Amino acid sequence: MERRHGGHGGGPSMARAVEKPKDFWGSLKRLLGYLKPFAVQLVIVFVMAALSTTFNILSPRVIGMATTKLFEGFMEKMRHIPGAAIDFQYILNILIILLVLYILSSLFAYAQQYIMVGISQKVVLNMRKDIMQKLSKLPLRFYDSNSHGDVLSRVTNDVDNISNTLQQSITQLITAIVTLVGVIIMMLTISPILTLVTVITLPLSIIATASIASRSQKYFARQQKALGELNGHVEEMYGGHNIVKAFGHEGDAVKEFIEINDELYNASWRAQFMSGIIMPLMNFINNIGYVFVCAAGGVMVTRQSIVIGDIQAFIQYSRQFTQPITQTANIVNIIQSTLASAERVFQILDEPEEIPDKENAATIEDAKGEVDFEHVYFSYNEDAPLIEDLNISVKSGQMIAIVGPTGAGKTTLVNLLMRFYDVQRGKIMVDGVDIMDLKKENLRRIFGMVLQDTWLFKGTIRENIAYGKEGATEEEILRAAKVANAHHFIKALPDGYNTVLNEEASNISQGEKQLITIARAVLADPDILILDEATSNVDTLTEVYIQKAMKNLMSGRTSFVIAHRLSTIRNADLILVMNNGKIIEQGTHDGLLKQGGFYADLYRSQFLGAFVEDAV
Repeated sequence: MERRHGGHGGGPSMARAVEKPKDFWGSLKRLLGYLKPFAVQLVIVFVMAALSTTFNILSPRVIGMATTKLFEGFMEKMRHIPGAAIDFQYILNILIILLVLYILSSLFAYAQQYIMVGISQKVVLNMRKDIMQKLSKLPLRFYDSNSHGDVLSRVTNDVDNISNTLQQSITQLITAIVTLVGVIIMMLTISPILTLVTVITLPLSIIATASIASRSQKYFARQQKALGELNGHVEEMYGGHNIVKAFGHEGDAVKEFIEINDELYNASWRAQFMSGIIMPLMNFINNIGYVFVCAAGGVMVTRQSIVIGDIQAFIQYSRQFTQPITQTANIVNIIQSTLASAERVFQILDEPEEIPDKENAATIEDAKGEVDFEHVYFSYNEDAPLIEDLNISVKSGQMIAIVGPTGAGKTTLVNLLMRFYDVQRGKIMVDGVDIMDLKKENLRRIFGMVLQDTWLFKGTIRENIAYGKEGATEEEILRAAKVANAHHFIKALPDGYNTVLNEEASNISQGEKQLITIARAVLADPDILILDEATSNVDTLTEVYIQKAMKNLMSGRTSFVIAHRLSTIRNADLILVMNNGKIIEQGTHDGLLKQGGFYADLYRSQFLGAFVEDAV
């Protein structure tokens, strides 16, 4: 069984295996396009972030001034200089200035974060709107060729990743760059020589970090792989725990879990250990630089080429020097991951949409239900034609059955009727009008579908039935339920029509779900029906109810029935027999049996199977 790989690694992000975009600049340009309407606000954010950081950077220099004044007064008193005293008023003024700087820095930081949160949420709001509008316009081909989990991941996880980066990483990047530039400027104004001493240690930090990160990357890759396998194993065992218990494989499941868990432990331990070395090593290198700065600064103070307050300020700046570099490296990785997420979102937005309606597209108000296939050709792949030169003429009120083994292509005819896929050659006519000339909304309102895979949403039974018709009255809902033979079981529920179905509608049976979908189709009152005979996996009594409900629904309407049990379509006006994607036989039930071909063999195999089951 296929396992899905996923999960989250630990450790500094610069040590992780980062997903990178295939088109960095193209994705960046498109993402910036979403930020373009907020250009003024972004400029304000940049200015406020710069001001907040600038006020913060000035603080060590101001503290140094107070330290110098305090030191000078103390030394004068130690030398017994007449009138020597510590100027506490000056120091108090410095502290007031320092307090003002910190307050201004905090206010500007709050303001820029407040504005940036608004920008990021509006960008994500617009992006989600574009995605949902796009998804509503995509053809069925897209959903058939992409897993639901992948699409859902792009709409949720990838968009959330973009949101978090816009909200946090952009302001952090601005702050880091301004801090780095500001710290270098302040250090140069204090002492170019000490600045050179500090910068010498920078290559050592870069080399050490890059070396460890490259080695730890393979361990993080192993950790991600093992975590994905562990998640997949737990999901499989939990989802199929009844089967695991029924076949007595609990021991095997636990053994496999322990093996994967051990691999995850080993990979995670090495990954975390390697990434954990980075900060101690960088601190060691920084401390070496700190020692050099202190030694050189001490010498300079004794020579009176620099005051002690400037040395204190410089030491603080040297401590701040490597932080924005490390932060910028982390943010660059995050931005790459974000652009990879944006690229995945843009792939959806770039998907080809359904062919739009023609400018003067026609509508049919009251369809008679006449359907004609004229020389229809269709294939999913150019090298493998699926339907070739299909000609069918269906009169109003007729029942057309489509039969064949699994994978024969029965659903393809339904997809063509509904224009989920478009024919490549030929045409399909409804009441003499080419469906390519009809508005899709009108065409799909003409057809009603009851599929084998029931779809119900979280809500009351009343709301699920009313989904078939906008503004449906209570009387119409009740009538539809009665026609569908659903009224009796709904009334028997404690809350009746107000019974709330959970997300998977698992609080009612499969047969009851099907009766609700039939009631919905009755309420929609379509002119033409498409039925995927849904009597599998239900008990005999429920099957009788469903068959009766479907018979009521088909009464007086043109119907296309995908049949699984051939005994249910004996009275069909036309039976289309499909195999390997082609219609190999067509005719009535009796006529096809007399031919003694594929349909006859299929019918006899089902009849014989049912006979043997009854005998047993």
